[in-house]
Amino acid sequence: MTQTSENVTWLTQEAYDQLKAELEYLSGPARIEIAKKIEAAREEGDLRENGGYHAAKEEQGKQELRVRQLTQLLQQAKVGEAPADTGVVAPGMVVTIAFDGDPDDTLTFLLASREYASADVETYSPQSPLGSGVNGKKVGQDAEYELPNGRTASVRILEAKPYQG
Repeated sequence: MTQTSENVTWLTQEAYDQLKAELEYLSGPARIEIAKKIEAAREEGDLRENGGYHAAKEEQGKQELRVRQLTQLLQQAKVGEAPADTGVVAPGMVVTIAFDGDPDDTLTFLLASREYASADVETYSPQSPLGSGVNGKKVGQDAEYELPNGRTASVRILEAKPYQG
């Protein structure tokens, strides 16, 4: 679970370990794999018209960007505990909301930094309009946030539980 606050990212030990393992893989075995792909593509000849070479170089660039992102994130990380199950919305919680008081129009999401996005549940940053609107609210309370068009939307907090991974 993560919470970003003034250049500090709070992570549970589990989240920190997962991100560190990803960094170690990308910095080691993945770099070797991409270097082999680039070398194999180079051996095919003319690099100007070599789609495999250009694809491998693009993949390498994306991989190196992720290495830099993870390095910076982990340097700024503070390891802490997952949020308590108090019914108060906080980073690291899975939150269910109802839009405009309609109990059938709901959204469930993880309130966390994008670096800890999960395939299991959609992730909203605590700094996003919705994230900042619901952060600190209790189950049963209403929250407001600003839409991209400048209007204000209202949601009701239906549930807030610590993320279990």
